[in-house]
Amino acid sequence: VLRTLRAMLSCSVCTAHSHFGFCDPTTNGTIYDYSAQVLNGPLKVDFSDFRGKFVLFVNYKGEKRHLNALQEELRDCGFIILGFPSNQFGKQEPGAPAEILPGLKYVRPGKGFVPNFQLFSKDDVNGENEQGVYTFLKNSCSPVGGDLGDHVGRLFWEPMRISDIKWNFEKFLVGPDGKPIMRWHPSIEVPEVRADIYKHLHENKILD
Repeated sequence: VLRTLRAMLSCSVCTAHSHFGFCDPTTNGTIYDYSAQVLNGPLKVDFSDFRGKFVLFVNYKGEKRHLNALQEELRDCGFIILGFPSNQFGKQEPGAPAEILPGLKYVRPGKGFVPNFQLFSKDDVNGENEQGVYTFLKNSCSPVGGDLGDHVGRLFWEPMRISDIKWNFEKFLVGPDGKPIMRWHPSIEVPEVRADIYKHLHENKILD
């Protein structure tokens, strides 16, 4: 209940040092105003295709098997995960787009691993060339985790802002109206995010 009440307030009520933040529902626009190109193909996906669903945006690097489990668990509840590889964090995603899926399957985490959710083309999530949907998400939600800290020398974009994505696996939850609801710092693991998602599914009467 407390989180629901706080979510109705401006995102400024959350401090920049929190590892989760709520989003401002009065921010202009929705994710339905944006699109992105899928990994390894020319197809562009309009995010309006996800109207009426909960959507989790993740700047994705590949080791988090829990995301596959979460997608499988909630697929029938109108819940979708979208993954966005980026090479802006420690140059940890240096390969060409065509190398990303084979790298996941055979190298890290390997053992035949394949994401069971849509991955999009490798692109920037921070800086002057960041994807428009990430500009919207960051403008809608309070920053998480304080400043950029010890990672500064391993971050590759300009200009740097307090609202920027801090590292791989920062997460944004968007509601069925296309408005961002919550944001989690990269250090917040999937099981804790899962608990928050379940609360929102219950509040929207998607789960009993």
